[in-house]
Amino acid sequence: MSTVRTARTGAAHRLAALAEDALGGPLPVRLRAWDGTETGPAEGPVVVVRSRRALRRLLWQPGELGLAQAYVTGELDVDGDLADGLRRMWAATRERRLHPPRLSLADRARAAGTAVRLGAVGPRPAAPATQARLRGGLHTKSRDRAAISHHYDLSNDFYRLLLDETMAYSCGVWADEYTDANAAGSQRAKLELICRKLGLTAGSRLLDIGCGWGSLTLYAAERHKAEVTAVTLAKEQAAYVREQVRERGLEDRVEVVCQDYRDITGGDYDAVSAVEMGEHVGDAEYPAFTAALHRMVRPGGRVLVQQMSRGPGTPGGGAFIEAYIAPDMHMRPLGETVQLLEDAGLEVRHVESLREHYVRTVAAWERTLEDRWDDFVALVGKETARVWRLYLVGGALAFEQRRMGVDQILGVRPTAEGVSGMPATPGEWYERLDRP
Repeated sequence: MSTVRTARTGAAHRLAALAEDALGGPLPVRLRAWDGTETGPAEGPVVVVRSRRALRRLLWQPGELGLAQAYVTGELDVDGDLADGLRRMWAATRERRLHPPRLSLADRARAAGTAVRLGAVGPRPAAPATQARLRGGLHTKSRDRAAISHHYDLSNDFYRLLLDETMAYSCGVWADEYTDANAAGSQRAKLELICRKLGLTAGSRLLDIGCGWGSLTLYAAERHKAEVTAVTLAKEQAAYVREQVRERGLEDRVEVVCQDYRDITGGDYDAVSAVEMGEHVGDAEYPAFTAALHRMVRPGGRVLVQQMSRGPGTPGGGAFIEAYIAPDMHMRPLGETVQLLEDAGLEVRHVESLREHYVRTVAAWERTLEDRWDDFVALVGKETARVWRLYLVGGALAFEQRRMGVDQILGVRPTAEGVSGMPATPGEWYERLDRP
């Protein structure tokens, strides 16, 4: 009798009642509280609320951001498969039409009363140290530099540990979907595909905007003998690429510039690439970005944009990614990006979705994180490692469920006479792509 009473009046039962009121339906996962009580479905992952502080965070910050803060600090955890837990939550939201918390004054009063009884009331907890803290006007050069630094200057050692030897931090192309191709092979296939779409040959002048750790820059210079100007805002990335250029003897073909794309001078490039950097440009600033792409490529030259998009009716990155991973990012539906490129005077000739490829790419990074968990924790600390676990697991799921996508968009700047110089058919782009 006392056991039943404890189960009904324990912290887990009280928390579940609050959550179900807020969501408008039963919890799709089991819940375990700090007092050892549990409630919810018997099968599947268990959400573990390790301390009252997690509840306090949710009182002050209801929704995705509060949950993320509690997770990265370890105040909330998942016992079992994190991806399965997130997948169940999204399935319940979709199938049962559960909704994110929209608490009325009465709801908040009831939640506060429960929090008092659970001993969770207190001042607002400080945001975790890993959360971005940006200042200044949105998409000013100084704020953009800080936003890029927050993510990409974590350390070159961190990304060496996470990525394969290509150091490509973008969606790969898994050329043979029926074999277990390795991550490095998928990245080389992607780099080769980009070079073919851009029509690079010996002596071609390529502007690589947002070059990352130089995967495309180095590949284009080594394999296709292109002359590359590599641009990045991240100091750690610029230092790494310069080191690789020296080691590979590519000083006569590669120039590395650490600057904002808005400060790039010159033009008349044969090709311009922007691989997963357009998400950082900003919504209001994107027309000026596409105008810059048009200005910097010569007539008859090609522009390739590989960029993440959001699915119909979805927010794109969401509160967690924007607070911890890519501050100030903006995703739009694919069609809107195509229209903006066309409005700038580029003729869009080919669009290719790589959404399923990103599921596999991110899953490979997440396996590396788990396999080398102790090394990651020793390098960047447990909180940062948990940020990345949540980011990678959640990201793979977003691509899987079409809440996010990624696309390669190939455009050309036609000559005044309308000549594009494009091949009649692009079939040769894909021949033996898995063996570039």
